[in-house]
Amino acid sequence: MRSDRLARADRREELLDAALDLVAGGDVESVSVDSVADRAGVSRSLVYKHFANRTEILTALYERESTRLHDKLAADVVSARSLEEKYRALCHGSLAAAKERGQIFDGLRSAAGMNKQIRNVQRDRDRQTSAAYVRLTEREIGVPREVAEPVTALLLGAITPMLSLWHARPTEQYAAELEDAYMCLVAGTLGELRLRADRGPSSPPPAGEDDLSQWMTQRIEQASPDQLRRITRTLVQALDDAGRT
Repeated sequence: MRSDRLARADRREELLDAALDLVAGGDVESVSVDSVADRAGVSRSLVYKHFANRTEILTALYERESTRLHDKLAADVVSARSLEEKYRALCHGSLAAAKERGQIFDGLRSAAGMNKQIRNVQRDRDRQTSAAYVRLTEREIGVPREVAEPVTALLLGAITPMLSLWHARPTEQYAAELEDAYMCLVAGTLGELRLRADRGPSSPPPAGEDDLSQWMTQRIEQASPDQLRRITRTLVQALDDAGRT
């Protein structure tokens, strides 16, 4: 009985692999029970034993591929030591996934219509990721949850527009520039959070200090000429891209 269940699971994976071949070839619109059966070399009736229709195939494929990506990113994040490096791992991994698998995920989301099941899967994963980074921020920086949550939302929320910018100019150099700019944002935000945590909740900032101006001045003074040029080019390109949309 157990071998029968394993055989059924293996067959389902083979059918999803066949569907993935079609999507990876840029032919997502052709995915159907018939085309998956033809690609896998099986009968239509066998495909129907696993999937009721095209939407079920695409939804299952999206869930499988997004789970694999989530597990890969999670492993990279766990292996990173500091909070900053965990943000870098997430940023770098997200850009790598966009370069390697972006077409597949875009096609699956479009073809499956981002149905409720897919939205729920993505929402649950986003919540898990956010909760993990909030806990890390609480533990490593020593701030309460009500402080860690908005900071985490800000930094994680910057990933999506960063990927949108990369899709508008998908080059290796631009990916490196975006990662550098993102990490400047992370380092500056967490650095300011550490300064405030060190002062304590009842300690006012030093007399005459403008937090934002002080932070920007420090970041500019600490940046190398190459970093400044990369950040400037990234911001100029971002403004240019935004002006065209």
